[in-house]
Amino acid sequence: MRKGKGDGVEINLAVWEGEGNDILCIHGLTANCRCWDGIASSLSPLHRVWAMDLRGRGFSEKPSSGYSIDHHCRDIRALLGHLGIKRIALMGHSLGAYIALAYAAKYPEQVGNLILIDGGGKLSPEQAARVFAGIKPSLDRLGQVFPTFEAYIDNMKKAPFLQPWSPLMDAYFRHEAEMFPGGVRSRIQPAHIQEEASNLNRFEAEPLYRQIQCPALILRAPEGMLAKDDILLPEEVMDKMIRKIPGAKRLDLPGTNHFSILFAPSAARDEGIRKFLKKSIDNIRREK
Repeated sequence: MRKGKGDGVEINLAVWEGEGNDILCIHGLTANCRCWDGIASSLSPLHRVWAMDLRGRGFSEKPSSGYSIDHHCRDIRALLGHLGIKRIALMGHSLGAYIALAYAAKYPEQVGNLILIDGGGKLSPEQAARVFAGIKPSLDRLGQVFPTFEAYIDNMKKAPFLQPWSPLMDAYFRHEAEMFPGGVRSRIQPAHIQEEASNLNRFEAEPLYRQIQCPALILRAPEGMLAKDDILLPEEVMDKMIRKIPGAKRLDLPGTNHFSILFAPSAARDEGIRKFLKKSIDNIRREK
C-alpha cells in the first residue's frame, strides 16, 4: 500500500508492480481497493496496476462532505499528477465504471483504454430502484456494530449474491473493518454513501458516450443479485452503450452477478481484459 494526493484528500492505493502500461482500478459504491485483488493479479506483471480507495472508503481520508463523481474525478486528476502518470488505462466497477466513464470523457488525452465492469449504463428510475433493492444487504452493514471480525464476516456470508464465498472476500472485508471500543464496524460512514447515492441519481451517463475517444471494453454480468431483474446492465442498456460509445466491445460473462464478476475466479474475464489491452497496445505501435 502507498499514499497519494487527491484533491485536498489523501488517497490510499494498492499497487501491483509491472513493466507495462499503468492501469487505475476504481471500485464501487461501498467497496474498497481490495476488490481488485483477483483481476489485478492476473494483469501483473504485464502491467502496473493501481487500485484506489475512493475518498471515504478504506484507508483514504474521509471528509465530512464531497461525495460525487465530480469529486472523484478531481481526486484522480490530482492523483495522476502526484504519481507522474501522463496516460493510463481506467477500469471501473459499478460506481467506479461511471467515474471512469466521466473521467475518460473529460480528459481524453489522459486515458488510453477504458474498461467498464457492470456499470456505466443509463438506467430507468424503475431499474435503478431494483438495483438499489438488490444491493440493500450490502448497504445494511454500514453503521452496524459486531462483537468480532468473525461475526462481521459471518453476517456477510449470509448474502446469497456473495456465494460461493471467495478467500478474496476475507481480505476485502478486513480492509474495510475497523476495531473500536464497542466492537467491529465498517470504516464507511452511512451519511457519505447517502450523499454519493443522491448525487449518482442525478448523474447523466448517456451524453458522455459519444465523447469517449479511446478503445472501450464493457463487461456484463447477466445474473441478478436477489432477483432475476436487478441487474446493472439490462440488454437494452448494454446495446445502447455499444451503439453510442465509438468502437466499444462487449464481453458477457454467463453465470456471474454484480459481485461475482469481480470476486469469482474467471479465466474468460481475465483473458478478455488481457487481450483487449494487448490489442490496443499493438494498434498504437502500428500507428507509430
